[in-house]
Amino acid sequence: MRDVQPNIEAILRSAPVVPVMVIDDVATAVPLARALVKGGLRVLEITLRTAAAPEAIGRIIAEVEGAIVGAGTVRMPDQFDAVQGLGCAFAVSPGATPGLMEAARGGEMPLLPGAATASEIMLLLDQGYRYLKFFPAGPAGGVPYLKSLASPLPQARFCPTGGIDAANAKDYLALPNVLCVGGSWVAPAKAVKEGAWDEVERLARAAAGLAGTSP
Repeated sequence: MRDVQPNIEAILRSAPVVPVMVIDDVATAVPLARALVKGGLRVLEITLRTAAAPEAIGRIIAEVEGAIVGAGTVRMPDQFDAVQGLGCAFAVSPGATPGLMEAARGGEMPLLPGAATASEIMLLLDQGYRYLKFFPAGPAGGVPYLKSLASPLPQARFCPTGGIDAANAKDYLALPNVLCVGGSWVAPAKAVKEGAWDEVERLARAAAGLAGTSP
């Protein structure tokens, strides 16, 4: 079977925390990304939840050295094609559809599809997807649920996202089937709005310090 997720493991192992970024103002994109990368978080997920997202992605890719830029909230094939065209290193989806997986099979950019149940995980494993986004992590069962999946579904590896913060990230990262976590606490809206890039860098550095807690 063709590798449907080329390079995704290396990407997910690049840092323990993937900042999940909702960018409303394109002017904040580059300084925000630079602060996160300077703090040690190189893998960035810019969600397609705002009109500014595509331009923000393009600017970060062009201007922020060392950043590994992905697009989040990719739900449709045309969105996958668009962010691949922008030069994204990966795409993240809250779930998975046949159309989205077909688009991913036809491209070179890896997809990190979302799953929240054992059945969804099994279906994605059957399609060659070993690396998954566990979403929404907190409401779906959190650390105990993910821990219970490790034995019956040992092939699956996760990036949990949703309800994860500085207080519980380490608990997720201690699980053998978790490679990294996604979260927005490292780029709080107030700090971004005020241009408090030193604060963002501080939060990123603390999050990067969680490296080594996962197997």
